[in-house]
Amino acid sequence: MADKNRIGLIQIYTGNGKGKSTAAFGLALRASGCGLRTAIVQFMKKGEWYSEIAAIQQLPLVEIYSYGGSKFLKKGTTPDAENLQLAKDAVAKARELMTQGEIDILVLDELNNAVFFDLLTEEEALSLFREKPAHMELVATGRNATQAMMDAADLVTEMREIKHPYQKGIQARKGIEF
Repeated sequence: MADKNRIGLIQIYTGNGKGKSTAAFGLALRASGCGLRTAIVQFMKKGEWYSEIAAIQQLPLVEIYSYGGSKFLKKGTTPDAENLQLAKDAVAKARELMTQGEIDILVLDELNNAVFFDLLTEEEALSLFREKPAHMELVATGRNATQAMMDAADLVTEMREIKHPYQKGIQARKGIEF
């Protein structure tokens, strides 16, 4: 476990380009290699759909919790009860992990989109930032990070799409895009 006197920062990986979750999982890989414990709480993702889950489950010192519903979300529609409850459950899990004191890095995968799709308020997301223990690194991923969330972060990286195979009609490929 990391030195409790270490300074933990808030990072945001956002934008329309590919690689936001992958960057956060790469951080978990690096951290595992030097004995740091990482927890990943996924908003809006079902664990069984993503190949990275199988890989992460084999890493020492990395735990992953997925809170994705069975229904696709669309901006402008009222979120269904299942997805709202799963988002609340994900927030509760994040808070539990923060208060236990055993985690060095907490990844909130797709937190930005959970706010965008009205599963959480911006204030709920910002409260997680404020409640972060001083030594813990907190990483929020997903498109559509709000300006207030980016202002509260110490590091913001925007993944910018320049060209994507979808534009040529190439569908997502297992092991590459998911």
